[in-house]
Amino acid sequence: MARNEGTVDRVVRVGVGVAALVGAFAVGISTGGGIALAVVAALGLVTGATGFCPLYRVLGMSTRPARTDV
Repeated sequence: MARNEGTVDRVVRVGVGVAALVGAFAVGISTGGGIALAVVAALGLVTGATGFCPLYRVLGMSTRPARTDV
């Protein structure tokens, strides 16, 4: 799977993921809100770490700059 996220996109996703995880524990990880925040956190952290977003692929999008040195 080819990366389709730029650096800024990845940093924002990881930041949102960490904030959502903190929020999940703050409201109670076993509550409905906590579970929803944990899911958001997992998605943000995984997509930010891998640089690949499946939804971007479906929509034909990419925030990764095109290489011009090749």
